[in-house]
Formats: sequence, structure tokens, C-alpha cells
Amino acid sequence: MSETRKVIVDGVEFEVQLEGEGTEWKATVEGQTFSIQIPDAAPVSKKKRSGGGKKKKSGTVSANIPGKVVTVEVSVGDEVVEGQVILILEAMKMQNEIQAPVSGKVVSVQCEEGQAIEANIPLVVIEPVAEPEAE
Repeated sequence: MSETRKVIVDGVEFEVQLEGEGTEWKATVEGQTFSIQIPDAAPVSKKKRSGGGKKKKSGTVSANIPGKVVTVEVSVGDEVVEGQVILILEAMKMQNEIQAPVSGKVVSVQCEEGQAIEANIPLVVIEPVAEPEAE
């Protein structure tokens, strides 16, 4: 792996060309090459930003592109689990399985088989199961 980094040493900025993998690296600074070892070298993973806790998911299901409803797999009153296929939508000549974003009870179905739908219009509304509060 090779990359160029800017580093500041004692207040002076340098451009450093780094080449290597694992613990053995070569660093080239202003034409001089140095062999360096990084004993605890592990792949650096990017930190994920935390939203400050669990994000509450919406129970409203809509399509992000227009299409045609092929089948509706649920009815009002049905209990669904997160990830369960609730309808199949045809868009751009492909059939897409639309899954429940949350577990809960279906409180509204606003589409039917064969219906052409627009993007971002609510199709199914699920009332999420109340999760126990963490103490």
C-alpha cells in the first residue's frame, strides 16, 4: 500500500510518502527514505458516527421510486417482524421485495395489487412493538 500524508514535526510541515504493509514501512521525506516499524500496526478502521443512541425506526413503508404493486403480503391487523416481506413492487422491470422496517402490527394498507404507485407515498403503516425501556 502506498499513500502520501502531511505530517507536522516540531511545528514544521512535511509531505511524507508511505509504502508498506503490516509492521514494515518505508517513509520518504524530502528525497530521504527511512525504514520504520510499527509494532502494533493493525488496519485502521474508520470510526462510525454515533447518533447518540438508538435511532427510532419509522413504521411507514413507501417506495423510493414509482412502480406497480405486484402482490401485497399483509392485511390490516397482521403482526409482522422486522425484515419480513410485506409487498412486492415492480419498478424498472424488476420485482423488489419490500420488507417491514420494524416489528409490529399493520394498521393501514394503502395500496392494492396491480396499482401503479408514485414515489414516497405511504403504502403500508406498521405500529411498532413497544420496546422495554433500558435502565
